[in-house]
Order: sequence, then C-alpha cells, then structure tokens
Amino acid sequence: MEKAMQVKSIGRGKLAKGLLLLGLSLGYFMVLLDMTVVSVALPAIRAELGGGISGLQWVVNAYTIVFAGLLLSMGALADRLGAKRVYTVGLFLFLAASAISAAVSTLGAFIALRAILGIGGAALMPASLTLLAHAYPAPIERARALGIWAAVTGAAMAAGPVVGGVLVDSFGWRSIFLINVPLAGISLLMTFLLVRETDRKTWKGFDLWGQITAIVAITALSFGLMEGETYGWNSPVIITAFSLALLSAIIFLIVEAHGKSPLLPLRIFRNATVSAGMLAGMAINIGLSGILFILPLFFQQTRGLTAHIAGLALLPMMIPLAFNPILTGRIVGRIGARIPMTAGFVLGAAGTLLLVRTEVNTSYVMTMVGLLLIGFGVSFTIPSLMAAVISSVPKEQTGSVSGALNSSRQLGATLGVAILGSILSGSKSFIAGMHMSLIVITIILFGGSLLSYVFIGRKQ
Repeated sequence: MEKAMQVKSIGRGKLAKGLLLLGLSLGYFMVLLDMTVVSVALPAIRAELGGGISGLQWVVNAYTIVFAGLLLSMGALADRLGAKRVYTVGLFLFLAASAISAAVSTLGAFIALRAILGIGGAALMPASLTLLAHAYPAPIERARALGIWAAVTGAAMAAGPVVGGVLVDSFGWRSIFLINVPLAGISLLMTFLLVRETDRKTWKGFDLWGQITAIVAITALSFGLMEGETYGWNSPVIITAFSLALLSAIIFLIVEAHGKSPLLPLRIFRNATVSAGMLAGMAINIGLSGILFILPLFFQQTRGLTAHIAGLALLPMMIPLAFNPILTGRIVGRIGARIPMTAGFVLGAAGTLLLVRTEVNTSYVMTMVGLLLIGFGVSFTIPSLMAAVISSVPKEQTGSVSGALNSSRQLGATLGVAILGSILSGSKSFIAGMHMSLIVITIILFGGSLLSYVFIGRKQ
C-alpha cells in the first residue's frame, strides 16, 4: 500500500513538473513566435493600416527595440522582485496587448501595442530561465529541462511563417495576435498553480540611468536609420537623432564604468571571445531578421504569392532551426565552437549570395537552395556562439554575459530591419533594393566568419 502511494506521489510530481515546464516554455514560445509570425502578415497590415516601408519597419522594430533595451533590466528585476512575479506580469502584458492588437484601427496605436508586447517579452525570457533553474535543482534534470526549453526556439521559429500565413489567409492578419491569448492564459494558469516564487534579492541595485540611456540610444539610432529617407539624411531631425544616439551611448558607457550595480559590467569585454561573440551575435541576427523582413514582401508583393504559400516558401530556411542545433551541440562538444560557428557564417553568406541572383521569374529551386544554406548556417552559428561565450567566463559571470549576448542579438535584429528597410526605401525598385540588401547581409555574414575564426576560443 505504501509503495503504491509513493508511486502515485512520484507520478504526480513528474506530471506537475512536466506541466510547469510546459507553462514556462509556452511563454518563451510566444516571445519567439511573435518575432517570426508577423513577417508574412506585413503586406496585409500595410494594406489595411497604411504606412509604407517605414511603417512596416516600426511594426517590427517597436517590438525588438523595447525587447533589446529592457532584456538586461528584466533579469535584474526578476532577482529583486521575484522571478514568478515578473514572469506573471510579462504574461499579463502579452495577453492584454495581443488581444487589443487584434482590434486596433490605426497604425500608431498598433505600433504602441507592439512596444508593450516587447516589454512583456523582455520580462518573460530571463524570468522563465530563473524559474526553470529553481524548479530543477539537480544538474542532469535541469539540463534536460533547459534542452526542452531551448528546443522551443526552433519550433517557434519554424512555425512562425507557416502559422502566420495560414491565419492571415484564413482569418485575416489580426488573428495572428489572438493566438497568443489562449497560450498566455494556459501559461498563466500553470504558473499560478505550479510555480513557486524565488527568493527576492532586495540588496541588488538597479541601474536606472543605464537603462534609460540604453533604450534612448537604441531608439534614436533606429529612428535615424528608418526615417532617413523620409526626412532626408542631412535634415536636422535625422542629425539630431544620430547625435542623441551617440551621446546616449557615451553616457551609457560612463555610467556602466562607474556604477555600483551596472546593467552591463564592462569588464566582461576584456575577454576576446565575449567581445567577438557580441559582434557575431549582432551580425547573425542582422542577417536573419533582415531576410525575414525582405523575403515575405518579395514573395507576396512581387511574386504574387498568398501569405500561406509565402510562409511555406520560407520553410527551407526555418526547418533546420528546429533540428540542427542538436547536431551542432554534439559537434561543439567534440571539436569546440570555433569551426562550426565559422562554418555557419560561411554557409549563411553563401546562401544569401545565391539569393542575390533572385529575380521576379527566377526558379524557386535556386531560392530554396539559398534558404537551406542560410537555415543551416544560422543553426550552426547560434548554438556554437552561445556555447563559446558562456563557457569562456567564470560561473559568476554567466548571467551577465548571457543577458548581454541576448541583448546584442536583439539589437542586431533591430538594426537589420532598420538598415535594410532604409535601403529598400531609397532604391529605384523593390528588386534593386532587395539585391543591395542581400549583398549587405552577405558582407556582414562573411565578416562574422572572419571574426569567429580569429577570435572565438582565443586564449586570454
């Protein structure tokens, strides 16, 4: 009888932990899904709300600017206020902003809601990691849980364009935000019932000025890049935006160098692998986000594909992200991160260069090959990058370094859309702008391969 009771108790414990992992993974799934599901909906959004290329850039970047700018602070807030509390607030914001986005009638209001979604996403990511670490204290059990949590990345990235395309064609673009409502509701329920609050580290300081100057610098830089064609690159508005970005960046560095509780401890950049890794993370996300911004517009506006078919057309790039990181992890375990990371950048550059040859009537076969190369390139690069940077620092620095790396990648995503969108806006035709944008991405990715080969894994 006692054994039977123990078996039932163990069974319930495993079920509870499984549901807890599902609830926390759903939060991360929504964050990543939102980054990709919007890509195939952009033409439909512009058709209804207007705004042109610049408006579409703000639709994408209102989310990533806030996400990148707040990611480090949300990790600190999770320590000070409790990770469950921060995660729950993030879920509420995501649920509410998603529901209201489905009913919005103006582009300005929609962009504002995208920024609120960015706040929710920035709260969810570090808090979910903290909660998982506390729920699975045993190293082996934690590694498995984190593996499942990380696998959600590939699933969300692969599902985004396809799910978005089906929803846009079947129910309209607003439906892509309604899908977040039940997901957030399920995650909220599981969090309330199963997740315990973490200890509050009230002694930890909060770098308010670091946060303010970081978000101002990112926003001003993005504004200058995205609105340069609209106002004129020599206009007082754009010059002021770039000047504000530079001034804010300088103040940020001063604050971080002398602050008691810096948002970004500058000492981590003495490590060559960390410094190179930050630039590499920015480079790979410039490429990925830029391609996800350009190609759905090309497929739908130039080739005349439906949103659903455009999403399927992107699958060759997205599918490797779902399974190849497992292989990459094994390769990194055997030979280190430098070679697979370098190879990933080279594959991505080769695939992007192949896409430069894409014209209105180009066979999809060549496009598919290019997308496959990019997909495998990204899925070799990102896991290798994470492993190289995290393993290059002492355990007490892993939190700061992982947060900084994620922030640099999201900054890259923001810059990718801003830079390539400005190229499209300033070109005589969409095809000419797309070709120039892809050449820029190719150069950036090739630069990432050189950076990886020379600096990653370099002994201090």
